[in-house]
Amino acid sequence: MRILLVEDNLDLGDAVESKLRNAGHSVQWVRDGESALQWARHETWDALVLDIMLPGKSGFDVIRELRANGLEAPVLVVTARSEIEDKIDMLDLGADDYLVKPFDLRELEARLRALMRRPAGRTTSLATYGNLALDLAGRTAVMNGTPLELGRREFRLLEILLSRQGSTVAKERLMSQLFDLDDVSLNALELLISRLRKKLAASSVDIVTVRGVGYQARISESVTA
Repeated sequence: MRILLVEDNLDLGDAVESKLRNAGHSVQWVRDGESALQWARHETWDALVLDIMLPGKSGFDVIRELRANGLEAPVLVVTARSEIEDKIDMLDLGADDYLVKPFDLRELEARLRALMRRPAGRTTSLATYGNLALDLAGRTAVMNGTPLELGRREFRLLEILLSRQGSTVAKERLMSQLFDLDDVSLNALELLISRLRKKLAASSVDIVTVRGVGYQARISESVTA
């Protein structure tokens, strides 16, 4: 996932950023409400992790303005405020979930995974595409009943493309979500696409190149087992 982290506590922010990066996510960490609004408005995010008590604009203000401007990405609030009224206010303003500090970083990551399944209306982590099945929580794939060996980035690439099947995902968006280094060239993405295509050769999923733009996943009506 590409995640915008908004947290002014340096120790907590560093711990969350490290945890998410080590799990393979791309993270942009900002430390105040104004910066959060700027980054959220001008970039595309899969999720926001948002503290409430921030310098300048509070997390309440950030949620209110972003939702008013049409932000659809799920927002996970982290807060030291445990009063039920505060929790209700957060959810009413447009937060999707919340964690009360202190919290376990493993729970943070699990809640983010759960939030990412909600937009598609999934009630389980299992998604099926013809003869290919993905377990989004377990990060595993099965084709024709046989486990498919996918690397971390290969699985994430497949997950991104299938979540937007039939629509073109720009190369730049894929680069930002899959690689966390500014100096990685497009060759790395093309190599990843090539490896994934070979592994999916007998599957119902085709990865199609949209020349000059990006890639899209299409589901074939029939495949040869």
